[in-house]
Amino acid sequence: MPERLTEMLMDVWTPLIILWITVLPSIYMAPLNQSEILPSGSSMGLSGLSGEQKVLNRSKRGWVWNQMFVLEEFSGPEPILVGRLHTDLDPGSSKIKYILSGDGAGTIFVINDKTGDIHAMKRLDREEKAEYTLTAQAVDGDTNKPLEPPSEFIIKVQDINDNAPEFLDGPYHATVPEMSIVGTFVTKVTATDADDPVYGNSAKLVYSILEGQPYFSIEPHTAIIKTALPNMDREAKEEYFVVIQAKDMGGHMGGLSGTTTVTITLTDVNDNPPKFAQSLYHFSVTEDIALGEPIGRVKANDLDIGENAKSSYDIIEGDGMDIFEITSDVQTQDGIIRLRKPLDFETKKSYTLKVEAANVHIDPRFISGGPFKDTATVKIVVEDADEPPVFSSPTYLLEVHENAAINSVIGQVTAHDPDVSSSPIRFSIDRHTDLERQFNINADDGKITLATPLDRETNTWHNITIVATETRNHSQVSRVPVAIKVLDVNDNAPEFASEHEAFLCENGKPGQVIQTVSAIDKDDPKNGHFFLYSLLPEMVNNPNFTIKKNEGNTLSILAKHSGFSRQKQEVYLLPIVISDSGNPPMSSTSTLTIRVCGCSSDGVVQSCNVEAYVLPIGLSMGALIAILACIILLLVIVVLFVTLRRHKNEPLIIKDEEDVRENIIRYDDEGGGEEDTEAFDIATLQNPDGINGFLPRKDIKPDLQFMPRQGLAPVPNGVDVDEFINVRLHEADNDPTAPPYDSIQIYGYEGRGSVAGSLSSLESSTSDSDQNFDYLSEWGPRFKRLGELYSVGESDKET
Repeated sequence: MPERLTEMLMDVWTPLIILWITVLPSIYMAPLNQSEILPSGSSMGLSGLSGEQKVLNRSKRGWVWNQMFVLEEFSGPEPILVGRLHTDLDPGSSKIKYILSGDGAGTIFVINDKTGDIHAMKRLDREEKAEYTLTAQAVDGDTNKPLEPPSEFIIKVQDINDNAPEFLDGPYHATVPEMSIVGTFVTKVTATDADDPVYGNSAKLVYSILEGQPYFSIEPHTAIIKTALPNMDREAKEEYFVVIQAKDMGGHMGGLSGTTTVTITLTDVNDNPPKFAQSLYHFSVTEDIALGEPIGRVKANDLDIGENAKSSYDIIEGDGMDIFEITSDVQTQDGIIRLRKPLDFETKKSYTLKVEAANVHIDPRFISGGPFKDTATVKIVVEDADEPPVFSSPTYLLEVHENAAINSVIGQVTAHDPDVSSSPIRFSIDRHTDLERQFNINADDGKITLATPLDRETNTWHNITIVATETRNHSQVSRVPVAIKVLDVNDNAPEFASEHEAFLCENGKPGQVIQTVSAIDKDDPKNGHFFLYSLLPEMVNNPNFTIKKNEGNTLSILAKHSGFSRQKQEVYLLPIVISDSGNPPMSSTSTLTIRVCGCSSDGVVQSCNVEAYVLPIGLSMGALIAILACIILLLVIVVLFVTLRRHKNEPLIIKDEEDVRENIIRYDDEGGGEEDTEAFDIATLQNPDGINGFLPRKDIKPDLQFMPRQGLAPVPNGVDVDEFINVRLHEADNDPTAPPYDSIQIYGYEGRGSVAGSLSSLESSTSDSDQNFDYLSEWGPRFKRLGELYSVGESDKET
């Protein structure tokens, strides 16, 4: 196909090209006026004109053009001629040279520098580059000097239909609801053509369907896909494969084409009702099944999917509408039948139900198609089971007086076996609910009796659990709660609510209320408490105090006279008898303590102790305690301050007189010169107290380990110093661990740069008699004295 197209184009375009090459140069390169034909700088002939008629003409360019054209994808045995450049400055000689520069100059486009012919050397593709901008200039062939200013022109690549349409976004996927009407929009596709949309019909596309008819159609120019058939059913066919073609050249013969695929899926709508798989369901269940347990499942199938397939289930008829219920399983869309109330085989042995399944979401467009629901019948058979005993009441409430006799009957519970066999029942008490074993029960008749005395004031309620067990099957057990209320009897005497202590002012007045007291009673009479207050018979004519009954079961104590004194009597005791209104009545005697106190003028109690008289006026015992506490605190602060001052003045190193006298240290060691720093432990000289510690020698390794010397007791003042020094010297001589060491130390190091040899006589290989020490005087003034000493020693020996 490409080769045939090339041949056709060559047949059509070759004459046009020849015509263009021969004619167009005369058009595009034509001079603008007659003056442009002339060579640059020349003028018209002047023979027929007078001097006054001479006209000066403006020098103009000899050639003008703006664009050339070349056909794309043209390939032949020789380069294609694009155009020819020519200037009127060219007399036909070879002195004019044409120069070409710009896009593709020298590679794609080549110019004949003598003739100005421009050839395309390569095959051009408009889709890669549509035009080229170049610059032409005519120069002198010998000197290369420009004869004309450079001119810019454009070579445009003319398009041919060499690109097929392409669907860049394909393949496509689209959806449309099922049962849609004809012409319902599905999707839109788009193809692109790389050819020039302006030139010719190379990029004019037309769309068509190759596969997918008669279900869908496409608009030829807009590429919109629509439904072509009505009532397409998803349940019959869900997916369609459509092939779309885009053809250029307006769809005419010879145009290029491209294809793409569109997968169209029908989405579901609710156009199908639910349908039970069977019209009758049978289930059997034992009577002892627990409430809420599933009995069976029914299923209504729906050809739709998703939300359109959801169904709700209901029981619309039957003799067990209040016994059973049906719910929907969200995952499986099943109808689950559950038990709402207990079953009893002995009462009813079977049930018949009518259940209905209906779509939850109904599409009104299809409501005319019929009801979107279905019904089925369910039969449930109840099977007999061995049931536990059943109590006559779910709970029991019993009452008993707290003074009930032991083994007296409190109440009775009853139970029976609901089965046809009717097994005998035995009763017992769950001792986890009666840990103190206050109650017993008759195993045969269920009578509850009292085992231990009761006390309402300790525990008003007792909650126990009674267990009923079948004698034939001990696994069948039932339980029932029993609440026992203990009733009150009057067995507690009243007493004061709290320990009262009254305060009486010395300056009190007769008839003044000293204290108001109240009483409590642990019993709980039905009509409430009513207390009677009285004084003991021997205290009825009490000369100091009297009592008065108030409302609310309270009692006021009043003073009969004034003039009470703490010095005369500080405390008064007033016994009071308190009685209740029970049957029989209970009473108790409580004593009220009345303390005489000193009060202010407005009756505020200040002090109730006799010792308060000895205190200064205006000061209470609490104030005196506070003052004493402050004094003690100040004393403690002073003592601490003095102690800290003493510790601060003490020296860091405590020395007695003995230590001071021993600060002078003697040693007879020979040094090794200024540079010898390793022979002697200078720390001993810096720390005089080191005498009392253990300081091992560093110059020799002792054979024996000596214990450190004990500290010496200080010597009192006035002793003989000479004797003291001798004693210390003797101890030092006998202790090799204490510096200074009473021994001869050998120093083999005399220091760097010393011209003298070793001064030690112990290391000399000769005896003293063989040595001559006269040379010491030759060593300088430092050794002069030493030489004199040795010379004196030699003289003494000779003498």
